[in-house]
Amino acid sequence: MLTIFHNPRCSKSREGLALVEQFASKHGLPLTVVEYLKTPPDLARLQSLHQLLGGSVRDMVRTNEEEYDTLQLAQADDETLLSAIVAHPKLLQRPIIEFRGRAVIARPPELLTEFLRAD
Repeated sequence: MLTIFHNPRCSKSREGLALVEQFASKHGLPLTVVEYLKTPPDLARLQSLHQLLGGSVRDMVRTNEEEYDTLQLAQADDETLLSAIVAHPKLLQRPIIEFRGRAVIARPPELLTEFLRAD
């Protein structure tokens, strides 16, 4: 299954969605589109995504959002960052694509080409 955490108001997310839809259609794969502002992921789901992404939790956070400064997240630990995303889903970086036990933050969307090819 192919899953995208998507914000339809974001141009990069829309570009990512178009690439994922094309890939899913070409390969006959089911695609789940999670509009995370309408259906926010819970803490367990974010922790799972972090494991699939590897790297730092900080990579999952949009640092240019007002909430980032308001909540003083610049020095926050991983647990605080994930809890902030749960409470304020617009802090989640986008789009995130999950496929075959891996995940990628597709910024820029061109990262998807390599990600979807890799096995």
